[in-house]
Amino acid sequence: MSPLPPDAARRPCPVCQAETRLPWRTKGTLHLVRCTACRMVFADPLPPESEAAHYDQLGRPFYLSADKLEGDFASVRFTRELRLLRRFASEGSVLDVGCSTGAFLHQVRTRWPDAYQVTGIDVSTAALDHARSHGIEVVADSLLTHDFGARRFDVVTFWAVLEHLPDPLSFLERARHWLRPEGVCLVLVPNLAALGVRLLGTRYRYILPQHVNYFEAGTLERLTRQAGLSPIARGGSHFNPIVLWQDWRRGSDELVPDRERAALLRRTTRWKQSLIATPARLGLSLAEKLLAAMGCADNLWLAARRP
Repeated sequence: MSPLPPDAARRPCPVCQAETRLPWRTKGTLHLVRCTACRMVFADPLPPESEAAHYDQLGRPFYLSADKLEGDFASVRFTRELRLLRRFASEGSVLDVGCSTGAFLHQVRTRWPDAYQVTGIDVSTAALDHARSHGIEVVADSLLTHDFGARRFDVVTFWAVLEHLPDPLSFLERARHWLRPEGVCLVLVPNLAALGVRLLGTRYRYILPQHVNYFEAGTLERLTRQAGLSPIARGGSHFNPIVLWQDWRRGSDELVPDRERAALLRRTTRWKQSLIATPARLGLSLAEKLLAAMGCADNLWLAARRP
């Protein structure tokens, strides 16, 4: 257990701003607490890995690694996110916050070139250079500071982003500002009630210093309402039993190296593309739907509309 630094700053709850909390878990530099008012779990204080510069430094060794790029740009990647996009907006302008290498926007433009106009925004300059090489319009800035002028978007997406942000409420408030009236904000985050957390606790790889917010369905919905958005649908998605197996076998709560995470993404992507694995994929899909119905899938998603 890493001791708290003597000058550690207290962080208010990112959902309700309350100052009262109880210790929850510790993992390396990550000290997690639970808000006694709304039960949100979050990092306090913020670990060094949560700073924006950390993601810029990760650009080449992780986001631009061969394994990560192969997995992210495969045609079977982002199938759930793409399904959500089509469900809530069949056309229009899309802003992807935390777009990284532009893989999601690349899939959108490839599948429906005449339906969507896509833009990404991120702080990782190396990853954005890769997105530009695919002809994707991107902005190297924070959503909190960038001015889009008179532009407004039909959809703003946060795919696995809010868990990284020290102030997720401000980001959702800015998303609301840049949405057109009746525009939709789509959010996907890791699920604190996931089977992996229930079984493994801090041994689960997605409890890590880069994740400073840990949402359950109720806290995620409350956050979006606090930002002035109106939730219209929510659910669960994703289940990777290989992660459970590997993290259980590891037997400790040491962080999983980035290269290992990228290699697993490549392997699972190839497995999804294999015809031989079709029966297993059908079984996995059924398990994912069952876990989602129980609230225990790996991720939570939420769709909210700007009034």
